[in-house]
Parts: sequence; C-alpha cells; structure tokens
Amino acid sequence: MDDLSPDTRQLPVVRLKPKAEARAIRHGFPWIYADELVTDRRTQGLAPGALAVLEDGERRPLGLVTVNMKSKIIARMLDRDPESVIDQAWFAGRISRALAHRARLYAQPFYRLVHAEADGLPGVVIDRFGDLAVVQPNAAWAEILLEPLVAALVSVTGVTTVIKNGSGRARGLEGLDEEIAVIHGTAPEGPVKVPMNGAIYMADLIGGQKTGLFFDQRENHALAARLAKGARVLDIFAHVGGFGLAALAGGAESALAIDASATALALAGQGAAASGFGDRFATRQGDAFDVLEALGTEGTQFDIVICDPPAFAPAKPALEAGLRAYERVARLAAPLVAPGGYLILCSCSHAVDLQAFRNASARGIGRGGRRGQIIYTGFAGPDHPVMPQLAESSYLKALAFRLDG
Repeated sequence: MDDLSPDTRQLPVVRLKPKAEARAIRHGFPWIYADELVTDRRTQGLAPGALAVLEDGERRPLGLVTVNMKSKIIARMLDRDPESVIDQAWFAGRISRALAHRARLYAQPFYRLVHAEADGLPGVVIDRFGDLAVVQPNAAWAEILLEPLVAALVSVTGVTTVIKNGSGRARGLEGLDEEIAVIHGTAPEGPVKVPMNGAIYMADLIGGQKTGLFFDQRENHALAARLAKGARVLDIFAHVGGFGLAALAGGAESALAIDASATALALAGQGAAASGFGDRFATRQGDAFDVLEALGTEGTQFDIVICDPPAFAPAKPALEAGLRAYERVARLAAPLVAPGGYLILCSCSHAVDLQAFRNASARGIGRGGRRGQIIYTGFAGPDHPVMPQLAESSYLKALAFRLDG
C-alpha cells in the first residue's frame, strides 16, 4: 500500500473473506454482500457511506468502494482505481460521459441522465427535464457527497434547478430518511411540460411519483402509438397518461385512462389538452382491478388494452404473490380486447425475470378465455442502460400480444 497517494492512504481498508469470490468483482460485478466482507470492529465502526479501499483475501487492492454496514449490499464499487479521489471533478467525468450518450439519442433534453450503477454512480438516479433535474440519492455515499455531485451536474449540463427526491424503498434499505427539496435554483411554479412521442406530458417534479415521469417506457409507448391508428384504447394504471397519450398522438380514435390517483389523472388530462387531443381522451378513477372487473361485466371492448402496474414483486420474498397479481391482470384484461386487437402487459418488478413474467401473462390470458401471439418484447429505453454484470439493472419488461379473433 506504500505506493498509494496521500489521500488514498488515509482511507480505511476493507477486505474480502478468504473464500469470497474476488473474480466477479474483478470482472465488473459492483456489489459486495454482508457475508463476503471481513467485518471486524474497525469495519463495523465505519459510518454509512464511508469510502474505503477494497482488498481481496490476499490483500491485493481491487478498487475504491463505499461501505454501509446498515445495508445488505455492504459495499459498492465506485472506481477500479483505488487512488481515485471522489470530488466534483470525478462526478463531472461520470456525468459528462452519461450526457454524451443521451445527447446522441434525443434532440431535446428530456431523459434519464444517470442510471445508477450502469452509469458509474451506484444508487444515483438523475432525470432531466430541460433546465431542471431531479436527483435521487438512493445510497448513503451519494447523500454524503450530494454537494459536489450537484455542483458537477450544474456545471456539465447547465441546468438551473435541481430537486432532491429522497423518497422510495431503496433509501429505506440504506437507512436514509425521506426528503424532497429544491437544492439548487428555484422550484417550478407547476407541472413541467415534457414532449415525448408526439404528445405533451405534465410532470409534477415535487409531488409526483418517483421523479415525476417514467422515461423508461418511451420505446414501449412508441410501439403503442404505431398500433393505434383508428383504435379505441384502454390505458390501465395510466399514471399521467403514458401509453394513452402516445396512442392518441399515433392516431387513436379514443383513449380511456384508469388510475387510482385523481391527481395523476388530472395531469393526464392536462397533457391531453396541451397535446391538442383533449376531446378524444377520458379518465376513470378507481382501483384498477375493480375497474377491470366492472368493464368485463359491462361487456366493453377496446382495440388496444395496456396494463402498466406498479412493481408487484419489488424483491424476491414477494415473487410468488407478484406473479399471481400479474396473472390476474392478464386474466381480467384479456376479455376486454376486441378480436384481433392487442394487449400490452408490463412489469417493473426487479424480482420477476422475463420468462416468469411471460409465463404468468400467458396463463392469465388463457384463463381469460383468449389465445394470442407475442408480437413485441420491450425493455427500458437506451437512456436506462443495463450493467451486464448486474441482472437487477434490467427491471422493465413489456409484452405485446395480438389476441385471437
């Protein structure tokens, strides 16, 4: 360790247990679990989010990590170079690289700018809305180093307002409190207009779900728009109108949006009006399962039905219950699809892989008395890159079925 820089020599050292698999870490896996690390008194005394040099069982350095003894992910790899200094310049390098990719993809600055581990910033999510950005510091180290992170974000992108969205399950797993606040610039006066797939969406960056809008479904919204010309569309779990507004932009005859949140449906209505097709858009507030059952009783059918529910299985303990819920959605939705129409089913559950979701969806469609063919399999858009070594970073699945006549 004598060749390390003075800054790095001051950092504590944490070590993998002798039988822990260092090969995966060397090949890019970014997480170290609690049972893989030597947790002596010195390590246990590290504050959540502390930086440390990680060594293998033979005391060879593997890189610079952040440690949180309160988390099942006890350490996260920040940099393969153990001499790295995590400061504003370091953050600027990571954000600049992420920005260069998004700038190639999108003509307008509305996208996910940073997607956690896949963009080299573990536990950090940043969504950009033009001159505004919403940061989710979902890991303890990012909470501690939020100031240089935000300074780098402003410097690299030129955004004038940065909002911290410190909410959600991930922060709880890190032992972090909830907080939503404007940490740079001034708060927006109201919902922000977001152009996407030919429609205008209204994003509530302060009081909305997550960062206010789900950019991850952009490519799947586009598929719905391609199918939608002249179609009657039903958008279940619509939030602010994601699929429904895209379908209307694609030429749908009508779209009915269903959601439990009156606030979300109001934003969807505002988006439809701003897009110029408010006369073809309608909403119905209520529990999605109750509405699906009611529509089935009414005998109503649509040319396209989309179901984009919240995560029914956010973690492995909820897997079986989550799969039953996805099957139920498919069973209730399938009879609502007109002969030869389309059913689009989505899952954002980390614990549900594509095969399990496909099987649950097919079972549900069959139990709903229908048969069909899969005509499309979709994932999160390219502004949500996947880290090859981390299967958990590929969470979103979308299946489009064309049902029998």
